[in-house]
Amino acid sequence: MRPGVLAPEDIVRLEEGDPARVVLLDQRRLPDEEVELECRSAAEVAEAIAQLAIRGAPAIGVAAAYGLALAALRGEDLAHAEQVLAASRPTAINLFWALASMRDDPTPERARALHREEVERCKRMAAHAADLFEPGTRALTHCNAGGLATGGYGSAVGALRTAWERGLLERVVVDETRPLLQGARLTAWELETAGIPHVVIADAAAASMMARGEVDLIVTGADRIAANGDTANKIGTYALAVLAAHHDLPLYVVAPTSTVDLATPTGAEIPIEERDPGEVSTRFPARNPAFDVTPAELITAIVTENGVRRAPYAESLAA
Repeated sequence: MRPGVLAPEDIVRLEEGDPARVVLLDQRRLPDEEVELECRSAAEVAEAIAQLAIRGAPAIGVAAAYGLALAALRGEDLAHAEQVLAASRPTAINLFWALASMRDDPTPERARALHREEVERCKRMAAHAADLFEPGTRALTHCNAGGLATGGYGSAVGALRTAWERGLLERVVVDETRPLLQGARLTAWELETAGIPHVVIADAAAASMMARGEVDLIVTGADRIAANGDTANKIGTYALAVLAAHHDLPLYVVAPTSTVDLATPTGAEIPIEERDPGEVSTRFPARNPAFDVTPAELITAIVTENGVRRAPYAESLAA
């Protein structure tokens, strides 16, 4: 594979050879190395998800679908395989959606169809989101919501790609983003390979960038969207939403309908993953929440493949 031409199968795929395996691009090694990781059981796929070798809500769902198909090919106990995969990351609803979609048909064909559908959803939502950009837009984004995170085109970064292709985007400000600096490593790498001007900043610098008038809008992805529009995304998104409101800047969330969880009434019911404190400090006591919840009232619009949704989200998302 070469930078700039990543196809969906470069990010994650199922190979039915002997032995059958799920092969994924190890995102922990980017941008310095492009290394593929082979998983030969559902448990190994779950471990890859838990360790962020593959991450991003839609991509997690796709990987889990392939993991369950792999379990079926290997003759594993499917109920146990599904349980192991479901336990790998608690926040991203796409994981559970994909497993439920595979339950009655755990075949490679079904998993590949889910993957294709996810990529097509991203292209449609990116087109809708780009309609919200004005010529010369300077956008700020957080975490990574590109092709790496979705198994293909990208949600928030897909919107940036489409806006750039339409001549509407001037440049992108990229938050570093914990855990594992996903913005600085992955989003910046994707923007570089696409030829989109960008600059990486520490998360704490976002406020001053907004105050100096260097940001026109904020666009992020999401890992779960509650029925009322409260949205879980990578830790630091809530702070950006508060800052955007203070500086009168729009905040757009771009995510597929597979990320919308109408069974979860509000963000208070979304489980928040706490990662190993050693990722923050090995010397002092630490907390390491991986996500936070942005209240719906701080979100200007939620964009899915079906179009732009605005408040009241309890009505617009259900529709």
